[in-house]
Amino acid sequence: MTHAPHHLTLADIARHLGITFEGDADQPIRGLATLKEAEPDQVAFLANRAYLKDLARTRAAAVLLHPEHAKHCPVPRLEIDNPYLGYANLSQLFDPLPARDKPGIHPTAVVAKGVTLGKNVSIQAHAVVEEGVTLGDDVVVGAGSVIGADCIIGERTRLHANVTVCHGVVIGKRVILQSGCVIGGDGFGFAHDGEGWHKIAQLGGVVLGDDVEVGSCSSIDRGALGDTVIGDDVKIDSQVQIAHNVTIGAHSALAGCVGIAGSTRVGRHCMLGGGVGLSGHLTLCDGVQVTGMSLVTNSIHKPGVYSSGTGAMGNTQWRKNAVRFKQLDDIAKRLSRLEKNTSDT
Repeated sequence: MTHAPHHLTLADIARHLGITFEGDADQPIRGLATLKEAEPDQVAFLANRAYLKDLARTRAAAVLLHPEHAKHCPVPRLEIDNPYLGYANLSQLFDPLPARDKPGIHPTAVVAKGVTLGKNVSIQAHAVVEEGVTLGDDVVVGAGSVIGADCIIGERTRLHANVTVCHGVVIGKRVILQSGCVIGGDGFGFAHDGEGWHKIAQLGGVVLGDDVEVGSCSSIDRGALGDTVIGDDVKIDSQVQIAHNVTIGAHSALAGCVGIAGSTRVGRHCMLGGGVGLSGHLTLCDGVQVTGMSLVTNSIHKPGVYSSGTGAMGNTQWRKNAVRFKQLDDIAKRLSRLEKNTSDT
């Protein structure tokens, strides 16, 4: 559950969401909670019909829900067409993090000469900001984070603790970088001479658009020559690997453990489920959804939902199917010969 950083009423909640409500306008609201756990001074929400059973027994001060479920609500209600989006917007009122940000440079931080700082910048303990960096207004650089030389970071961007932004990276406005992510590390570029590997210098950079979020321990590699580019409003989960010179279109979302090989282009409004792998030098058009644990080895030129792999099954059945899989090529050849013989007769 969440708790309000300051006093709010039910009327304040409705006003923030731009909706009407039924109930006591002066009812104090101290936080958000689930339907099952909500106390009489908390707001809950219903965004999934599976939780209708909890609605009937909720003790919440009010419930955010779709009008079609209003008749089932035993407490004051906040009716909205998209309750989950309403919950997302409402959660911003109860986030205590911004209130803890203190503008200024912590005594243990290291900030090089020539760094350009906007208004109300917060650089926290043991952070390092190298030469030539520009930080916009209200930027927060979390404890232990490192920003390499000549980076540009837009206003209201937040680096949580222990983020690494390598040299020459450009980051837009209102970006969130979670702890442990690395933006602009070297791409995986090596040339083989028959006996050993020779490193290829990665000369490009990384460009992140506005409103991007990158999860903890994710890596976005710098380009080998041109830039790796992440479009506006792209959401990247934890432990995602994006290789050099990848381009991801605006409003796309990547779930945990996605891996994208070099020079692949992902369109706008794409969704990649957890564990999806994309081979290099591919193109995914706009509006592609790839379900979890799928491997994509060819370009996709038509919007839609794509899957690969097989779902879990009993080991005995899987072993039988694995044997059949090895026989598919031979079966296909035999079927082709049978069809040819049939057509000849």
